[in-house]
Amino acid sequence: MKLILSSLATISVVMTLLVNAALAADPAAVATETAANTICPISGKPVNPAITTEYEGRKWAFAVEACKTKWMKAREDSLYQKLGGKAAIDAAVEAFYVKVLADDRVKHFFDNVSMDKQRRKQKEFLSAAFGGPLPWTGKDMRKAHEGMGLTEAHFNAIAENLVNTLKDLKIPQELIDQVVAVALTTKDDVLGKPKK
Repeated sequence: MKLILSSLATISVVMTLLVNAALAADPAAVATETAANTICPISGKPVNPAITTEYEGRKWAFAVEACKTKWMKAREDSLYQKLGGKAAIDAAVEAFYVKVLADDRVKHFFDNVSMDKQRRKQKEFLSAAFGGPLPWTGKDMRKAHEGMGLTEAHFNAIAENLVNTLKDLKIPQELIDQVVAVALTTKDDVLGKPKK
């Protein structure tokens, strides 16, 4: 009995450490996970725990069946899903930054940047921008790039690296065109141009 209680205590300590580590690493993700299970992502109303689905290893709950149907249709129709979902976005961002950090035109912008954090933020941003299930909660593009002195040439270099990454990953041109269209919606903000 002592051995069982001792093992349970050890497991409890380990679980507490893992939860605390997760909170320290990304408290927003834990908060978003909790919110996804209590508030319907479509209606904003409290969820019915009997109306759920799993998507990319995560359980989602909805207020009514119609919300679940709408949400699932949005996932199916999203550029995010057409590109391959989380796994594809993760792979693309990793390959993209290999190119960016080798590109003399733009690599200096990342000299004093935590690339682990940068990759994580880029994955979150692109996932949201392409219609993934989690909303973007980071800085808006104007604030995030403010004071960097970015020019049209810098924006084009980043876009070129993104397109080349997608081509390397054998993404169909039709989807690459859609990715470029999304990227272009951020251009004025990234370059700090006056709002139209």
